[in-house]
Amino acid sequence: MVPFAVAGDAIPEPLGGHRGDPQRGRLIALDREVANCLACHRVPEPAERFQGELGPDLAGVGRRLTEGQIRLRIVDQSRVNPRTIMPPYHRVDGLRRGAEKLRGRPALAAAEVEDAVDYLASLRE
Repeated sequence: MVPFAVAGDAIPEPLGGHRGDPQRGRLIALDREVANCLACHRVPEPAERFQGELGPDLAGVGRRLTEGQIRLRIVDQSRVNPRTIMPPYHRVDGLRRGAEKLRGRPALAAAEVEDAVDYLASLRE
């Protein structure tokens, strides 16, 4: 896990100084074996079937939130909403449940978080 600094409701600086790639981020977000965003969220990808409705619709998220706000929500949504059911994708401390293959390591590496941030920030409509 790469260290990060939270400022208010955001992580203003890219994790590990990485710059993301929105195309790779799209693949991460849509992959049901990696981030599995579609289990809970709708995204503006009409070809993707069986999109979730539990979490907020991600269409227009790049207009509603800054990159730093998106970053914190991916890294650890519980910092914004302690009652969330969204898993932390880049926090490992304090976790007691989860996939065996992820024990002791974040679900998304710093570069993958940044890819996802860039994809979600690109969703402006």
